[in-house]
Amino acid sequence: MRKTLDFLYDGAAWLAALAMIGVLVMVLLSILGRQLNFLVPGADAYAGYSMAAAGFLALAHTLKHNEHIRVTLLLGKLKGSAKRGLEIWALTAAILLSGLFAWYAVRLAWQSHAFNDISTSNDATPLWIPQLSMAVGAVVLCIAFIDEWVMELRGQRVVADNAEALHNE
Repeated sequence: MRKTLDFLYDGAAWLAALAMIGVLVMVLLSILGRQLNFLVPGADAYAGYSMAAAGFLALAHTLKHNEHIRVTLLLGKLKGSAKRGLEIWALTAAILLSGLFAWYAVRLAWQSHAFNDISTSNDATPLWIPQLSMAVGAVVLCIAFIDEWVMELRGQRVVADNAEALHNE
């Protein structure tokens, strides 16, 4: 199961990296278009779609590598079962919030598909296509929070301490 979950997080991160390349390609096409007097319809919109995809698809991988911002002011003062209880409470809240976010992101993409909703820019892209990356990223993030929660309950979760977090900055 661990290999499957790690593959899921890494796969989403690779898709995020490809989306970043998509941003680069669209920006370069826009620049070249201005310099050489040609227009690529929807290049700005596609750059935006790719940027959103990169952000959402990278969320779970970032979480699993302890790179999300954590406010540890209170957590740093606690020890033992109080600290563990607060971690479990925070992860439970994160599961609930990311679950709601995933539910509504999937619902939005589904409704956009059902209603044939299209972009208002000149590319007229069906909106469910770029919204799909947001939905997938949100679902994978929720899975990652559940994974962290289960690992915390089993006592297997490793979180960077304050000294290590400061070292990364």
